[in-house]
Order: sequence, then structure tokens, then C-alpha cells
Amino acid sequence: MIDVDLPRSDEVPELVRSFAACLASVTETPVAEVPQPAADLAGATAHWRSWLAGRGTGLVAIAKPAGFNWPGYWLAVLGDEIAVLMFGTPAGVVLSPQDPALLGAAATDLPVREGYVVCGLDPAIPSPIVPLSHLRGVVELIAVSPRATEPMYVVDRARALAGRGLEGDRYAAKAGTFTPANETARGYDLTLVEAEALDDLALLDHADARRNIVTRGIDLNALVGRRFKIGEVECLGQRLCEPCSHLERLTTKGVLRGLIHRGGLRADILTDGEIVAGDVAESVD
Repeated sequence: MIDVDLPRSDEVPELVRSFAACLASVTETPVAEVPQPAADLAGATAHWRSWLAGRGTGLVAIAKPAGFNWPGYWLAVLGDEIAVLMFGTPAGVVLSPQDPALLGAAATDLPVREGYVVCGLDPAIPSPIVPLSHLRGVVELIAVSPRATEPMYVVDRARALAGRGLEGDRYAAKAGTFTPANETARGYDLTLVEAEALDDLALLDHADARRNIVTRGIDLNALVGRRFKIGEVECLGQRLCEPCSHLERLTTKGVLRGLIHRGGLRADILTDGEIVAGDVAESVD
């Protein structure tokens, strides 16, 4: 996403201009290139759908927006005629051209009236055409918390339990905020984040990011779908560990927006073993 201010116009309704700004932000398009018709929201939506179709994407209305969640961007219209851009699960406001005071607010605390997702018209995922590079870094910090929402504390070493998590952590005990009811779900054993991302954010101590492993020198996003080792423990990167309104609520304002696509990695633990601060973290495929 990019920062976009509310466009000025005496002819276009403010709600339409704000929605257009959110579309510009999420598509990373100059706002002047996004249609801003002198119409109500329904009329403007027809213009936007035609414009997006030319880019291979669509604008899909959400049936029950008040309870909607997914780990990506979506646009919400609030009951007081305000358009905002949401992100995360649970979702929070990451752009609010009409009222910047709403930044970081949880979707569950807002009067969401309508919702829309910008999505590709073709869901096919192209196969990579370049060889995978070897990735290598180090473990800078290990942190665990025994229960959901309780503070994280730093440890020098931790026992990794295959298919469960780190011994002493809430996810190994099936007591995390996002612990799935379905035990076959993947990507809940271990969370990692890059020290470089937290350094750039400059809002949190590393342990307060609520990730188990803080690394330095390795591109964690590039480990999605790949096997890697931390010391003697083998893991599998499942998906990005995107920030959410819950993380911002437990930490400080600005974390949700500041960590988009830099919130780290969710991984499965494939083998038992010990992880020690200073261990090498590296890809093995």
C-alpha cells in the first residue's frame, strides 16, 4: 500500500473520493489515475469495476462485512459515510483519508456497513522460474509466553516440539489466541520475525513483537513453502505472519500498518530439538 491523501473536489462526494484514495493505496496507483465520478457510491462502483477489470482484477462485495476477516486488504464503508482500508486478522484500519484518527482501530469496534475486496480475476499461481537461493541468518532472540495475551519473556534456549511449538509457549500448550480448533491446521507451531523489520519500525522491543524467534540476516518472506533449519531443528515455512488489530491492541499504535508484509513467518516444526540464541537459521532445499 501507499499513503494517499483525500483528493479535493467540489463535485465528487467525499465518500467517493475517500474510497478512490483507498483503491489507489491498495493498488499502488497514483490517485489521479483512479476514476472519481460525480456519482453516489453505487454509481462510482460501476466505474471502478470497469477500471479494475482492465488491470485483471475485480471489486467484490462482502456479504456480511461486519464480521469479515481475512489476512489481507479490504475496503470498508462505515455507517457515518467514511471509507477506510482494512488489513489483518482480526482486521484494523491502515488508511483513513477522511479521519486519520481511525488508524489502528479494530474493525470489530467500528460500524462497518459495507465491505469490498480487490482480487485477481485469475487465481492461478505461476511457478517460480528462477532457482531458489540459499538463505542464511542467525537467531538473535527467543521469546515465549505461557498464555494468550500475557507478556513475552526472553529465554536463552527453548525445546522445539514437532507439530506443537516451543516448550513453555502458549501455542505448544494449545492456549494461544489463534490456536485452531482443528488440530490438522498448519502454521501455528512457530512464529519468526526479522530484527531488521523491528529496527525499522522503532516502536517495539524485539520481544514485544510477540514472535517466538527474532532473526537477523535472513529473508523470512522467501521461506514461505520452503524447508529450513534453526540450529538442529527442521521447520517448514507455511505463510506470512501478518500483523493484525489484536497485535496493535497488545502493543502500540502504528504496529499494524508498520509491519504489513514484514510481520514475519508462520512455520511448522518438523523435528524435535533445541533452539539456542545465536543458532544459524538457513534454508535446506
